[in-house]
Amino acid sequence: MKKFIKYSLFAIIYLILIYIFAILFIVTSKAEIIKPNNGIEPYQVVKIQLRSLKNNNEPFKDAGIEQTWEFAHPNNQKYTGPLDRFKTMLRGNSFSMLLNHSEHQVSEIYTSENVATFEVIVLDIEKKYYKFKWQVERYNKEGPLKDCWLTTAVSPGELMGSSI
Repeated sequence: MKKFIKYSLFAIIYLILIYIFAILFIVTSKAEIIKPNNGIEPYQVVKIQLRSLKNNNEPFKDAGIEQTWEFAHPNNQKYTGPLDRFKTMLRGNSFSMLLNHSEHQVSEIYTSENVATFEVIVLDIEKKYYKFKWQVERYNKEGPLKDCWLTTAVSPGELMGSSI
């Protein structure tokens, strides 16, 4: 009987440890958000944001929106934020087609030392094409964002037609 109790206690402790590790895994999955750094080029910033918005709810609800927010220029964040307001804005008529879209294409329009502008074509889940103008700028103030490329403006989506 003592042996049975010993193994039962071991099994309970084992299950508790598995449960704790599962919780830790879920909590740390939020840490998958990519942080801006000065090694990420302008095109990559746009691609990171678009890939995240394409899979908005992976690995957690609104992860794509949060990733996009992470690369928003502080001046842009002041205008569009806080984060909950930004989420509401992205769900609105001008930007909702970015959420969970089917595919996207990014073309460079203009690049200088401190500004880069891209044309972004998105095919949304309803098979409609939308065009956006996406601008990123190099952050020039001292601090952790110094020399990072961050989004300063995204035009509202302009309907281009349907693929159907």
